[in-house]
Amino acid sequence: MTKQLLLGQTLGFSGNPLIGDWADAVQFDSAGGVLIEGDRITAVGNGQALKTDHPDATVTDYGAQLISAGFVDAHMHYPQTGMIASWGKQLIDWLNTYTFPEEARFGDPAYAADVASRTLDLALAHGTTTLTSFCTIHPESVDALFAAANARNMAVVAGKTCMDRNAPDDLRDTAQSAYDDSKALLEKWHGKGRGQYAITPRFSPTSTPDQLAALGTLWGEHPGCLMQTHLSEQHPEIAWVKTLFPDARDYLDTYEAFGLLGERGLYGHAIHLEDREIARLKEVGSAVVHCPTSNTFIGSGLFDMMGLAKAGLRIGLATDTGGGSSFSMLRTMAAAYEIGQLRGAALHPAQLMWLATEGSAQALHMQGQIGHLNAGAMADIIVLDLGSTATIAQRFEKAHDIWDALFPTIMMGDDRAIADVWIAGKLVSRA
Repeated sequence: MTKQLLLGQTLGFSGNPLIGDWADAVQFDSAGGVLIEGDRITAVGNGQALKTDHPDATVTDYGAQLISAGFVDAHMHYPQTGMIASWGKQLIDWLNTYTFPEEARFGDPAYAADVASRTLDLALAHGTTTLTSFCTIHPESVDALFAAANARNMAVVAGKTCMDRNAPDDLRDTAQSAYDDSKALLEKWHGKGRGQYAITPRFSPTSTPDQLAALGTLWGEHPGCLMQTHLSEQHPEIAWVKTLFPDARDYLDTYEAFGLLGERGLYGHAIHLEDREIARLKEVGSAVVHCPTSNTFIGSGLFDMMGLAKAGLRIGLATDTGGGSSFSMLRTMAAAYEIGQLRGAALHPAQLMWLATEGSAQALHMQGQIGHLNAGAMADIIVLDLGSTATIAQRFEKAHDIWDALFPTIMMGDDRAIADVWIAGKLVSRA
């Protein structure tokens, strides 16, 4: 089996830096190495020692550049790639004005395939090696994304978005067709290549109780799948949910009542949670996903990162493209830092990098496989140039430790900071 050895500064984690002292969870080596055999990492340690022990390995020396697990985007909408950064609407108006007209185009397999390929290439260019995406109601949109991911040997989580009310006629399915289509797509794609299927009601307002119940039944039949949706993003949305589900205890109950609350559930945004909702999410082991550029872009609110981490919730990080305004997980980390500051809790660079790698992988129940720079993980790896622009470089030159060196790239970096991307042990992009 071919061996490859990457040399440089290495950054990984042995625990959750949001809990306890972040320094206890960090694994950093300024002269590190990552040994790859086939598609997996087989050792991480001192670079010179690995070179001595494996003289047959092909060596790539990255010098002072930082080797990390690839970024894991835990919530996005690939059909919204073409309308990213559309001006000036809050959630409901934004959906009606921009999202729904664009999503209506995805019944065309050629159009869906083109956007799926473009999305994955943009993600890879920004160092994202795993995407978790909503598709549209069209099975063709799901086929396109999984096929594009398989062609790149890229890990993805995705599912058909289901809506049978409060959406345009050409974007509605039914309770039965949502079940039937989702089941067929699940059987076609789940576990094929590196793909994982997620049962995907868009959110409670666009699904009738019958459709939510049908999807809850499907999840009960296939509990190994993930389920993704949205939760408590904006106050007007929450008020709308209360009118649509007057008997529900809260927003989360509109899912729980229909079998859509579980350990493998992913709940995007989760900004305005009530105490009962937090307790139930913790009790069942569900994950919430922070989408900071989206939350600020459409004025949703300030996610309580440290409060929810203290409560024991799984937390992932995501771009939420195209409500989010960037494909870059670096920019997403920067926005998470800014929201943390407004919340009175500045996140450390180690905590931000963990969220974008290990944290999101844990939210997806793929810990140890992706987002992980350690033996046994898939060799999905990125290399960060910590002096990628003149502005960042002049700040980098004054750094007194790795965190001081890394933080400017988190705050000001973009795709130019991504020196290399490796997918399953193969170099797929070189700056």
